[in-house]
Amino acid sequence: MRDAEPLSDQAGSSPDVFSANRLRETVRLDAARTAVVVIDMINDFCKPGGAMVLPGYERLVGPQRAIIEAARSVGAPVVWVHDSHRRNLRRDREWLKRTPHCVEGTWGVEVITDLNARDDEIHVVKHRYSAFFNTDLDVTMKDMLVDQLVVMGVVTNICVRSTVHDGFFLGYEIVVPEDACAATGPREQASSLYDIATHFGVVSDAASVAHALVNGAEISNRADLGA
Repeated sequence: MRDAEPLSDQAGSSPDVFSANRLRETVRLDAARTAVVVIDMINDFCKPGGAMVLPGYERLVGPQRAIIEAARSVGAPVVWVHDSHRRNLRRDREWLKRTPHCVEGTWGVEVITDLNARDDEIHVVKHRYSAFFNTDLDVTMKDMLVDQLVVMGVVTNICVRSTVHDGFFLGYEIVVPEDACAATGPREQASSLYDIATHFGVVSDAASVAHALVNGAEISNRADLGA
């Protein structure tokens, strides 16, 4: 990641003076160091009959598949993250806030067939919003010699964002393709992507990410988010 001039010129025109004090960032993805992490593209969140469906998952499939296919073509690992909850727990933390969902061993925790997930790819089961919290994702990435992550999926303002935060704290360079993620609403999508771009990573789009994976092209952080 390369730093250039501060973006302090935004301070005069933007109400977010604090976030305007950042550096213009770019990142060049190295396929040997990069993994694509697909968050919770599973039946309970996407398909009719799911326990907690986010409408409109279909628009994510094309951008996500472009990135997944690019990663596979250059040997970058694809990681499928499954939200999953055991039955009969005395107190499941997520179920204190949300309708019961993603019950272990059910159709609801399976990746949607639209994305053609492979059994020989990496699958991570999580019990909290973040794909890093009390899972083996970090140690697996270290064993894969990965320190750059492309994070996408649902939902942007909850599980994607939590994973991006933890990945940043653990030292990963994070890229989020905005058209390969969906939030609970337009406000939440814009706010979460703005915060990621200004504090936790680089926000781009699927076409740029796929191209960068294959060709090593430089990706620029979105400077106009929240403008």
